[in-house]
Amino acid sequence: MGQTDPVTDVPGDEVRRAFELVFPGVAEGDRDVVRVTATDRTGPGGHPVYEDATGIIQAEISDRSEVRVLATGAGQDPAHGVTARPLSG
Repeated sequence: MGQTDPVTDVPGDEVRRAFELVFPGVAEGDRDVVRVTATDRTGPGGHPVYEDATGIIQAEISDRSEVRVLATGAGQDPAHGVTARPLSG
């Protein structure tokens, strides 16, 4: 049997290795954008977990680009309304 990618939702499916997470800003049209890459973990919904270079921002992203930001420290309130833009590579 062949090896499968540990972050693949369904064996044989291609998993995106990177996304830009777009956080809604306070001001109209103001947004923060963070690049995240795939980890070897899955989130509570069974989808791959992605994180930024610091490991502070972590998100579970489904195969339909649905985002669930995960708390990485005590007292964190995960952001809502975050969208994911797939990146190549």
